[in-house]
Amino acid sequence: MANGNVVELIGNLTRDPELRFTPSGAPVANFGLAVNRRWQNRQTNEWEEQVSFFDIVCWRELAENVAESLTKGTRVMVSGRLDQRSWETQEGDKRSKVEVVADEVAPSLRWATAQVTRNERRDGGGGGGFDSAPPPPAEPPAGGYGDDEEPF
Repeated sequence: MANGNVVELIGNLTRDPELRFTPSGAPVANFGLAVNRRWQNRQTNEWEEQVSFFDIVCWRELAENVAESLTKGTRVMVSGRLDQRSWETQEGDKRSKVEVVADEVAPSLRWATAQVTRNERRDGGGGGGFDSAPPPPAEPPAGGYGDDEEPF
């Protein structure tokens, strides 16, 4: 990740991940994430809460693992980058939305336990590390909002 575009979120899945495949066969998974912020109002001493909703996009092996492992309500940590996608509807209206493209997704163990099963590498490559994965394909992910819907 470069240029200071780093996002880290902790929240709960608002829907089960949806796994699809691009025309070239690349797996892509989408899910919604609700992030709660809670604070105590100093004037009233009452607790207040605000919820923000984010669309998360995962590619390749991460997409397949997310779709196989996570369900609605699961608390996760997501690390990735913001990406703005733009398109035009059939009526000629311009649309855009900002998504979080995930580099890492992990279950939160604050109020749950998890069993981790390591998958064998499919590409036969060595290495590993943060920047060893190839960039995602140029095709926008299928799913999320229709071309004629408002993204926000």
